[in-house]
Amino acid sequence: MSPARLPAVPAAPGVTLITGATVIDGTGAEPREGCDVEIRDGVITAVGPTSPAATRPDTLVDGAGAWLMPGFVDAHVHLTMPNGARAEDERLKFAEEHAFATAESMRLTLDAGVTAARDLSGLTPGYRNAVAQGLIAGPRMHMSIALLSPTGGHADPIHANGSVAGYVAYEPIPSWAVVDTDEEVVKAVRTLMRTGADVIKVCTTGGISTPTDSPDDLGLSEEQVRLIAAEVARRSGRAIAAHAQGNAGALAAVRGGTTSLEHGYEMSEELIAEMRAHGTVLVPTLSTLSLTPDPAVKPAAVVAKKKEWQVRGRDAAARAIAAGIPVALGTDAGIHPHGRNLAELGHLVDAGMTPLAAIHAGTQAGARLLGLDAHMGTVAPGMLADLVLTGIDPLARIHALADARTVEAVMQGGRVVKDGAGRRSTPRA
Repeated sequence: MSPARLPAVPAAPGVTLITGATVIDGTGAEPREGCDVEIRDGVITAVGPTSPAATRPDTLVDGAGAWLMPGFVDAHVHLTMPNGARAEDERLKFAEEHAFATAESMRLTLDAGVTAARDLSGLTPGYRNAVAQGLIAGPRMHMSIALLSPTGGHADPIHANGSVAGYVAYEPIPSWAVVDTDEEVVKAVRTLMRTGADVIKVCTTGGISTPTDSPDDLGLSEEQVRLIAAEVARRSGRAIAAHAQGNAGALAAVRGGTTSLEHGYEMSEELIAEMRAHGTVLVPTLSTLSLTPDPAVKPAAVVAKKKEWQVRGRDAAARAIAAGIPVALGTDAGIHPHGRNLAELGHLVDAGMTPLAAIHAGTQAGARLLGLDAHMGTVAPGMLADLVLTGIDPLARIHALADARTVEAVMQGGRVVKDGAGRRSTPRA
């Protein structure tokens, strides 16, 4: 697969120096105390125990008493689904209101310490461009634009009575593609690549939250996933992300050549063996799994289905982690609240990871899944200065990072985009 697109953000010119921080570099290595990090024109140039700057920096960031980590990668978000949205209200809004709500979700995500994210249906390339141009604050974005499933599948927006889901009315580019034949699959993939998709998302199962299908229901077939893999391989390469909750559909996705398994809420030994053989990454989205629907809003059958799959999904994640399956952090934010992305770290620890391993899943492993680990995901010379500072010890209080207020400072390309604790200063000449 060809190198992935590196989403641009405005970088800080000149020299920035972060002093005296405890560095957790994202590789899984033990923390290093009392480190200074030098950044030149948005790129890390030195990490060491004493100030590496030969001249006075343009920007000084006081890292004393803080922990410095790479900016986090959330590999599964839906940024066009605003916090607290109600379908009946969304239908009445103007397109501009939806756009500004999406920009706010992007800002909340960045403030939570997520400096890069993968939107798996809904977001359009215009938002990626707006971040690159400095028009809005948000993570570096990879996106699928839409998700593919057959008629009646997880992505089909048409209800049983012929009405359509509310989001259809305001999306500038559809976040779904209903495909049944091989020809329709190939055309949809080619259209998404032409539009600017970085990843192709397919549904090989139904879902927990949808009332007309189930995680055990099958979506696109193994042969169709294999067809997509062949198509993207001959056209500059793209990753493939598979929405797959039940075991049978997950097996079809893995055997067909998907890059990552999204959710993976049922995990047989056969599936674990296939994932290991294919090098498939699991994105378990435990944050969303842990949410129980409000019985006053959702039908009783949907609530019962969610509770049943919560048990299966937690067991599946624990068994996959114990088996050494590679894991990348993903929240399904949009279903899960935007701005609480790092809650997933605590869920990964609860499923059996060490805090260092969970941080690795949210940094270097996420960057590797996006094909960007040569540029980001670790604190090391030559890497982009996408960084996070927190005043709490993540190895002792990993669950506390769910509260974005514990993320005191966020940098993108060396530019301070959040400074909640007043750590930045400009030294006098």
